[in-house]
Amino acid sequence: MDPMTQSTQISSSQGLADGQNSAKESKLSDSFLSSSPVSLIQSPQVKDLIHWRDPKKSGLVFGLSLLLLLSLAAFSFISVASYLLLALLCVTITFRIYKSVVQAVQKSSDGHPFKTLIDKDVSIPPETFRKHVDASLTHINRALKQMSRLFLVEDLVDSLKLAVVMWLFTYVGAVFNGITILILADILLFAVPPVYEKNKTQIDQYIDVIRTQVNTTMAKLQEKLPGAVKRSKTE
Repeated sequence: MDPMTQSTQISSSQGLADGQNSAKESKLSDSFLSSSPVSLIQSPQVKDLIHWRDPKKSGLVFGLSLLLLLSLAAFSFISVASYLLLALLCVTITFRIYKSVVQAVQKSSDGHPFKTLIDKDVSIPPETFRKHVDASLTHINRALKQMSRLFLVEDLVDSLKLAVVMWLFTYVGAVFNGITILILADILLFAVPPVYEKNKTQIDQYIDVIRTQVNTTMAKLQEKLPGAVKRSKTE
């Protein structure tokens, strides 16, 4: 075979393999983005809730979530779960007895009041389970890769950023516990979107100013750090 023809075939096969690899990486990235928590918050149902499109529905979800977090702050998780399950059992048992008495008095044969729910299939399909496992595995692998990159100081600036964030979190942890942070996050989740929607222009201007200042500061810090590899050169 002609050497030129052979080298051309090898190059084309390598290009095809590279294209397939890039296509796989693109599909993996798309699946990760589509299954990430950010995409969950950006889903239409969640956006309608946190933007208070339906005040009754948003108020119910916000009230129940806040009540649950406040209960967890006052009592243990086991106590809260036990009380919730006990309350659910009290409701279902009371309704079951009430319907049985009504059927006995009226001599009707309606049967079990929860028959439609009992007959409903509540099992998880294997395809759905595997889909969620694959999505979780993608998150875990991405997190492990990021942890390895940051803690092994692949990029000095990124590792320093993580160190600063962890140092700030030590002060946050000294003031708040985990449940308190979740309560504040729940309140902010339902309070910030409506405020941002009403004052979007002014808030975006302030965010742009802050982002510019942060980028400028980080660029100056990266230039002054000894041995810092500049991303522009590596890219």
